[in-house]
Amino acid sequence: MTRVALIDDHESVRLGLEAAIAREESMVVAFSGSTVTEYLAWRGESTRTQAPADVVVLDLTLGDGTTVSENVNRLFADGSSVIIHSVADRPAAVREALSAGAAGIVSKASPINEVLGAIRTVAQGELLNNVEWASAVEADREFADAQLSAREREVLRLYAAGLPLKAVADRLGVAYSTAKENITRVRVKYVEVGRPAPTKIDLLRRAMEDGILQRPEGERDG
Repeated sequence: MTRVALIDDHESVRLGLEAAIAREESMVVAFSGSTVTEYLAWRGESTRTQAPADVVVLDLTLGDGTTVSENVNRLFADGSSVIIHSVADRPAAVREALSAGAAGIVSKASPINEVLGAIRTVAQGELLNNVEWASAVEADREFADAQLSAREREVLRLYAAGLPLKAVADRLGVAYSTAKENITRVRVKYVEVGRPAPTKIDLLRRAMEDGILQRPEGERDG
């Protein structure tokens, strides 16, 4: 059962999603409210009396003055995956949300079955790759292109797909130190364009965002 939290300062939007999710056997609305602060208070920030939602459907802009990156960071750190649910007319804010760790965006103009499908996708640990995501990325070529070299892209592809760095080096016929240096340069380049990737999961996200990986390939050494 996928536990979903709905955070939107428009009650009508929340009520519509609640009704749709109520018809789904594999989902349940665990929380519905207007701010991330309310959600974390419900969670019990000191006692954690409630488990985090598997997926949080978050409005791009809330009425409490918070930024989307602040909200995504708080939810991501709390253990939930985040989908941005928005009219998607602010590509800079969408890019900010994706950089902060949101798994993707789905438009409020989308049919309800597409919203539910997005929740299922993200609940399975996958990232969204849809028209709204592509539009946000294509609107800013600096975001879409960290100017990686061919070797850096290949090292990133193998490493982000799941291979240990030593196995990446063996696969490419280079020294371990060379592969490690390539990953370090990749991380530096993503930092330079405002898309830091300090963890392997972050590198996977960047590789998918930039079309280096179409989906997690789940490769493992041995």
